[in-house]
Amino acid sequence: MRRLILVGLVIILAGGGFWLWWWYTHREREPAELALYGNIDLRQVQLAFNNNERIAAVMAQEGDRVKQGQVLAKLDRSRLEPQVAQAEAQVAAQKQMVEKLRNGSRPEEIAQARANVVSAKADVAKARQQFERVEKLTAVRLNSGSEVRAVSQEDVDNAKAALDVAQAKLDVNQKALDLAVLGPRKEEIAQAEAQLRGNEAQAAFLRQQLADTILYAPSNAIVRTRLLEPGDMASPQKPVFSLALTDPKWVRAYVSERDLGKVSPGMAAAVVVDSFPGRRFEGWVGFVSPVAEFTPKAVQTEELRTSLVYEVRVFVKDPQDELRLGMPATVYLDWRNGADRPKDAQPLKAIN
Repeated sequence: MRRLILVGLVIILAGGGFWLWWWYTHREREPAELALYGNIDLRQVQLAFNNNERIAAVMAQEGDRVKQGQVLAKLDRSRLEPQVAQAEAQVAAQKQMVEKLRNGSRPEEIAQARANVVSAKADVAKARQQFERVEKLTAVRLNSGSEVRAVSQEDVDNAKAALDVAQAKLDVNQKALDLAVLGPRKEEIAQAEAQLRGNEAQAAFLRQQLADTILYAPSNAIVRTRLLEPGDMASPQKPVFSLALTDPKWVRAYVSERDLGKVSPGMAAAVVVDSFPGRRFEGWVGFVSPVAEFTPKAVQTEELRTSLVYEVRVFVKDPQDELRLGMPATVYLDWRNGADRPKDAQPLKAIN
């Protein structure tokens, strides 16, 4: 009896071991790498002038590689240059006016004003003597006791008017001397300084407009489209070039909700495209969307089209500029090891 029980236990243990071995060897294993599917993406710039003017020259063609700061096109400057010269001349003239008011009256001007006062005082004294002389001659008594008029009343009035005019001129010259000694009012200086600032602002605005007649490349890029030609009228609403920025590049891929927990920003990634079989481009996860969306029709995944997915932006290093916009790409993430992004990868805040 004991032997039968022992044999039964051995059979049960052997069966359990065989079942565990079969389950372990035949169970569905989850791959170590997570594969995401998407397309190569990059930023594009619609480059336009800030001014409304005729285009004078265009120095780039479709397909040209341009560097940051390179001149791409120029506008006609014949109307702006005289305006800038006029504004700068107004600034120079107003600066001299402000300097003149700050310095006040010159010693020679004050001396001239004093001399004018002295001259006016002499004229007053002369006019007063003339008036007094004429006034005494209005009535002369003869030896017979009768009076005769030596001058007319009109002569008296004229002498009196001449005295009043001389006195008024003295007052005017005295006030002019007082103003010359005091110098300009502070309100006049403040007004002149404000006018100078306005002239300088206008000159700066015109100089900036003149500088905007040259169109520079904002960064290293490739000219995708040349939209305007010399002779066309440029405006801020009409781009001259369409540029494709070569850095950064990324893959816009999508991950299902089931695999979302395996993806996190900063993870190292490998990008594979059909044009370079057997080659992997280094990259890292830069962005994971917090909002779910339906799978775009342009993206091929193994899940149903109607399933909800999350956008993932995987930045990829392409120093030789071999990846092109729209290339289908596959992204592999080693989610089990949780590898970090490359040390020489650009910070996310600098490329977002």
